[in-house]
Amino acid sequence: MNTTAADEMDGEKAPPMAPLSHLREPPATKRGARTRAALVKAARKVFERDGYLDTRLTDITKEAQCAAGSFYTYFANKEEVLAAVLLEAQEDMLHPGMARVEDADDPYAVLEASNRAYLQAYKRNAKLMALLEQVAQVEPEFRTFRSRRADAFIRRNARGIADLQARGVADREVDPLLASRALSGMVSVMAYNAFVLGEQQEEGAPVDFEELVSTVTRLWANALRFPDQS
Repeated sequence: MNTTAADEMDGEKAPPMAPLSHLREPPATKRGARTRAALVKAARKVFERDGYLDTRLTDITKEAQCAAGSFYTYFANKEEVLAAVLLEAQEDMLHPGMARVEDADDPYAVLEASNRAYLQAYKRNAKLMALLEQVAQVEPEFRTFRSRRADAFIRRNARGIADLQARGVADREVDPLLASRALSGMVSVMAYNAFVLGEQQEEGAPVDFEELVSTVTRLWANALRFPDQS
């Protein structure tokens, strides 16, 4: 059930990753748009490099090769430029789960493809995911938006599980919402450990990507008692 923020969830837009109220009207000129884009790009680089707490606005303007005062034409503070970074990146920020399964689809194949897409997106954005963990601890407003977005996808996954239960594909004895929370959380934590913390396998080898995809998919399928895939 992976998706981007631009996708719809049962006919509704996915919640944003940051408060839209933190964004100003877009620049009226092409030059202004270029300057703002340079600041957002620089902010992401500096945030990911130095962390949210240690980032200074002067670090961002220096990276963007802009005058320090020009920052305030587009953003009031660090929170506003962070919101711009997150809202721009959310198109590529997926959530774990399984896309809607049509009658003719193989549920296991859909689940595997969804997990692969999620893990690929997480790996691409690992530094930003680490940043989000830090921001969630110190900025209550961003923590609220992050939780709201995650909860929306968890509830969508739960509806998908309930649909599979009704069709006899998934175990009817498990609670769809609790199962969704547990399984989505499992995949997220495994992705964080592999791509942010750099968790290793035996003998110091990094986690094999294909093995990770296979493992989380089998755990999802086994937990929901999908038909035997052997």
